Amino acid sequence: MSKILFRMRDVPEDEAEEVRDLLKQHNIEFFETFAGNWGISMPALWISNLDQFEHARELLDDYEKSRAARVQQDYQEKRLTGEAKSIRQLFLDRPFQFVAYWTLIAIVVFISIYYFFNL
Repeated sequence: MSKILFRMRDVPEDEAEEVRDLLKQHNIEFFETFAGNWGISMPALWISNLDQFEHARELLDDYEKSRAARVQQDYQEKRLTGEAKSIRQLFLDRPFQFVAYWTLIAIVVFISIYYFFNL
Protein backbone atom coordinates (compact mmCIF):
# COMPACT_ATOMS: atom_id res chain seq x y z
CA MET A 1 0.00 0.00 0.00
CA SER A 2 1.26 3.48 -0.85
CA LYS A 3 1.73 6.33 1.59
CA ILE A 4 1.43 10.04 0.91
CA LEU A 5 4.69 11.96 1.20
CA PHE A 6 4.07 15.44 -0.17
CA ARG A 7 0.79 17.23 -0.83
CA MET A 8 1.17 19.49 -3.84
CA ARG A 9 -1.93 21.71 -3.70
CA ASP A 10 -0.84 25.37 -4.08
CA VAL A 11 2.84 24.36 -4.33
CA PRO A 12 4.92 26.40 -6.79
CA GLU A 13 6.04 24.42 -9.82
CA ASP A 14 9.74 24.99 -9.09
CA GLU A 15 9.35 23.48 -5.61
CA ALA A 16 7.44 20.47 -6.96
CA GLU A 17 10.15 19.90 -9.56
CA GLU A 18 12.90 20.13 -6.94
CA VAL A 19 11.13 17.54 -4.76
CA ARG A 20 10.70 15.18 -7.73
CA ASP A 21 14.39 15.58 -8.59
CA LEU A 22 15.40 14.96 -4.96
CA LEU A 23 13.47 11.69 -4.86
CA LYS A 24 14.88 10.61 -8.23
CA GLN A 25 18.46 11.38 -7.13
CA HIS A 26 18.05 9.08 -4.13
CA ASN A 27 16.35 6.33 -6.15
CA ILE A 28 13.13 6.53 -4.18
CA GLU A 29 10.16 5.03 -5.99
CA PHE A 30 7.20 7.41 -6.10
CA PHE A 31 4.20 8.27 -8.18
CA GLU A 32 2.20 11.42 -8.57
CA THR A 33 -1.52 12.10 -8.46
CA PHE A 34 -3.03 15.21 -10.01
CA ALA A 35 -5.96 17.44 -9.09
CA GLY A 36 -8.02 16.12 -11.98
CA ASN A 37 -10.20 18.00 -14.45
CA TRP A 38 -12.23 19.80 -11.78
CA GLY A 39 -9.37 20.33 -9.34
CA ILE A 40 -11.01 18.44 -6.48
CA SER A 41 -8.67 15.45 -6.19
CA MET A 42 -5.52 15.51 -4.05
CA PRO A 43 -2.40 16.37 -6.05
CA ALA A 44 0.44 14.65 -4.22
CA LEU A 45 3.57 12.55 -4.36
CA TRP A 46 3.16 9.06 -2.96
CA ILE A 47 5.78 6.52 -1.92
CA SER A 48 5.21 3.07 -3.39
CA ASN A 49 7.79 1.22 -1.31
CA LEU A 50 7.04 1.74 2.38
CA ASP A 51 10.58 0.69 3.31
CA GLN A 52 11.79 3.91 1.69
CA PHE A 53 9.24 6.18 3.37
CA GLU A 54 11.29 7.15 6.45
CA HIS A 55 14.35 7.97 4.35
CA ALA A 56 12.20 10.02 1.95
CA ARG A 57 10.55 11.84 4.86
CA GLU A 58 13.97 12.78 6.30
CA LEU A 59 15.15 14.02 2.91
CA LEU A 60 11.99 16.05 2.45
CA ASP A 61 12.22 17.57 5.95
CA ASP A 62 15.80 18.67 5.29
CA TYR A 63 14.82 20.05 1.89
CA GLU A 64 11.89 22.03 3.35
CA LYS A 65 14.14 23.60 6.01
CA SER A 66 16.74 24.63 3.44
CA ARG A 67 14.08 25.96 1.04
CA ALA A 68 12.42 28.00 3.79
CA ALA A 69 15.76 29.57 4.70
CA ARG A 70 16.53 30.26 1.04
CA VAL A 71 13.13 31.85 0.36
CA GLN A 72 13.36 34.01 3.48
CA GLN A 73 16.81 35.17 2.48
CA ASP A 74 15.61 35.99 -1.06
CA TYR A 75 12.69 37.98 0.36
CA GLN A 76 14.96 39.93 2.73
CA GLU A 77 17.31 40.75 -0.15
CA LYS A 78 14.41 41.93 -2.31
CA ARG A 79 13.04 43.98 0.56
CA LEU A 80 16.39 45.67 1.12
CA THR A 81 16.81 46.46 -2.58
CA GLY A 82 13.21 47.63 -2.93
CA GLU A 83 12.15 44.85 -5.30
CA ALA A 84 9.60 43.34 -2.89
CA LYS A 85 6.18 44.83 -3.54
CA SER A 86 4.58 46.88 -0.80
CA ILE A 87 0.86 47.58 -0.46
CA ARG A 88 1.44 50.96 -2.08
CA GLN A 89 3.13 49.33 -5.09
CA LEU A 90 0.31 46.79 -5.40
CA PHE A 91 -2.19 49.67 -5.43
CA LEU A 92 -0.21 51.57 -8.06
CA ASP A 93 0.14 48.47 -10.28
CA ARG A 94 -3.60 47.66 -10.35
CA PRO A 95 -5.65 50.32 -8.58
CA PHE A 96 -9.08 49.13 -9.79
CA GLN A 97 -8.46 45.52 -8.75
CA PHE A 98 -7.03 46.64 -5.40
CA VAL A 99 -10.06 48.83 -4.62
CA ALA A 100 -12.50 46.16 -5.84
CA TYR A 101 -11.00 43.48 -3.58
CA TRP A 102 -10.97 45.72 -0.53
CA THR A 103 -14.55 46.82 -1.24
CA LEU A 104 -15.67 43.18 -1.40
CA ILE A 105 -13.85 42.43 1.84
CA ALA A 106 -15.50 45.41 3.53
CA ILE A 107 -18.95 44.31 2.32
CA VAL A 108 -18.48 40.77 3.64
CA VAL A 109 -17.24 42.05 7.00
CA PHE A 110 -20.08 44.56 7.23
CA ILE A 111 -22.76 41.95 6.47
CA SER A 112 -21.23 39.52 8.96
CA ILE A 113 -21.06 42.07 11.75
CA TYR A 114 -24.38 43.78 10.95
CA TYR A 115 -26.46 40.63 11.39
CA PHE A 116 -24.53 39.63 14.49
CA PHE A 117 -25.18 42.90 16.33
CA ASN A 118 -28.78 43.44 15.14
CA LEU A 119 -30.34 40.26 16.51
